[in-house]
Amino acid sequence: MKLSIYDIVREPVITEKISVQSERDGKYAFVVHKSANKKQVKLAIEKIFNVHVVKVNVINSFGKWRRIRYQPGKTAEWKKAIVTLEKGQKIDITTT
Repeated sequence: MKLSIYDIVREPVITEKISVQSERDGKYAFVVHKSANKKQVKLAIEKIFNVHVVKVNVINSFGKWRRIRYQPGKTAEWKKAIVTLEKGQKIDITTT
């Protein structure tokens, strides 16, 4: 299955911790496709945002069992990529 760059990068993850890391270390987090690897994520981020990626870390988040109105249910499974940019570069997530 051939994924386009817009299929690989789904959406940015915006939390307080990531906001601090983006200002201090140049790290940004994105929800990515479950079958995407580090090389694909790096290429997609570089093409979409026109920046140079130094490092990519990928984390699989597995679904957790929860009760929903007395019925067992499972939260969604997803994959997160933390991308480190070259020093001095930024991604403006508010406009994308």
